[in-house]
Amino acid sequence: MQTPPAKSGRRAVWTGRVNFDESALAVPLNWRKPKRIFVNSMSDLFQSLVPEHFIRSIWGVMAQAHWHTFQILTKRPERMHDLLQSGRFPVLKHVWLGTSVENQEAAGRIDLLRETPAHIRFVSFEPLIGPIVDANLSGVHWAIVGGESGPGARPMERWWVEELRDSCRQQRVAFFFKQWGGVRKARTGRTLEGRTWDEYPMETAIL
Repeated sequence: MQTPPAKSGRRAVWTGRVNFDESALAVPLNWRKPKRIFVNSMSDLFQSLVPEHFIRSIWGVMAQAHWHTFQILTKRPERMHDLLQSGRFPVLKHVWLGTSVENQEAAGRIDLLRETPAHIRFVSFEPLIGPIVDANLSGVHWAIVGGESGPGARPMERWWVEELRDSCRQQRVAFFFKQWGGVRKARTGRTLEGRTWDEYPMETAIL
């Protein structure tokens, strides 16, 4: 599935059209070596224009390709929750479900994720554009934190990252710090307190 942008200068603009690449569905079945696969990296599987039958087709391929680990990230956990609560989609141990939370106002998405049937749940706090204090991460297995990057990137405060790291420590959630971000993310790096944080849920992580 692709959500093709229209180009306007250097910025992508949403056209309101969703394309479905049926020929790409079976590609993971041809990869015999186990991979960690980020599903729909440039789109959202649970966008309202994506029909349920197409989501079911993707689910079927993931069920067959059980030697891979699939990660699905959405900004629309309410639709993911409603569909997966229906009983029409089996819980697959090698499929990780996540939602994006960029600031305190979006923290309610974590509640929907927690109530969604899944073997592994994760939250992507990226780009983190505001503090999230006392995040309730019960039922969550993995947290990814990162700053915005590229032209016009909004800064991320250190204490925002430390607050989430401490919440993960207290609630025994794997913590992955991706980047500080900024206009030149290669310069800002990805170390926090003198080290990198590359934790994964240990039960099923491919190392």
